[in-house]
Amino acid sequence: MKTLSTTLALILFAAPAVQANVTMIVDGDQRCITSDGLPEHDTGPWREGAVVVPQEHQFCMDATPELTDTITDRVRISGIAVTGIPLRPGTAEYYDPTSERGYSRDPSSGWNVEGIGGLIMDAQNAHVDGDGMYHYHGIPSAVTDALDGTLFGYAADGFEIHYVGDAAQSSWQLRLGERESGPGGAYDGTYVQDYEFVAGSGTLDECNGAMLDGQYVYFATETYPFFPRCFKGTVSSDFLGGRGDRPPRGNDG
Repeated sequence: MKTLSTTLALILFAAPAVQANVTMIVDGDQRCITSDGLPEHDTGPWREGAVVVPQEHQFCMDATPELTDTITDRVRISGIAVTGIPLRPGTAEYYDPTSERGYSRDPSSGWNVEGIGGLIMDAQNAHVDGDGMYHYHGIPSAVTDALDGTLFGYAADGFEIHYVGDAAQSSWQLRLGERESGPGGAYDGTYVQDYEFVAGSGTLDECNGAMLDGQYVYFATETYPFFPRCFKGTVSSDFLGGRGDRPPRGNDG
């Protein structure tokens, strides 16, 4: 795997001041972030009936995370931004030619719809679930443009998530050619299975992480997987649960 540039190692990883509606408390080995889930930027529009509803978020994770010998890849929420908005890059939608929308919650096709490229998002690469919970599937420029430093959030296992633009590059790549089953057509990013991990093609590992100054951290990237979707530390139960989005009010986002 390629190493991150030495210039990146010199970046000051300062944390931005949290929003008025966000509280972060570190008590012993636990870091807890609470928020009302309301972003300080414009949202939508999505489909009719999809609206942002205030939440009572509280996510606690390891404040002193350590690498383990296992990788966890089944989580409901990947992490939380320093602005108190959850990161949920995955979806529970699958290709379904019998559905009017072309996808449903039936996983039998094996083709999992990718959030970015497969569902409706707003200008910040986000939408709401069936409870009106606003969450990011991809990079929100309104947040990254306002960062004072590179700390973007915390992952489900407690490791930091940083945003450094093109200085960190995902090793997940679009497959070449066309799909031999399911929806057919070219691999274009509509489905998770359109991507494959090519070790060494970028600077990051399969979980979008890398060692930096002796510390393992994850990165938010402009390309798939956008946020970590697997985790090398111990995942907090606050982030576990069903995969992907709950059914939205009416239609997706």
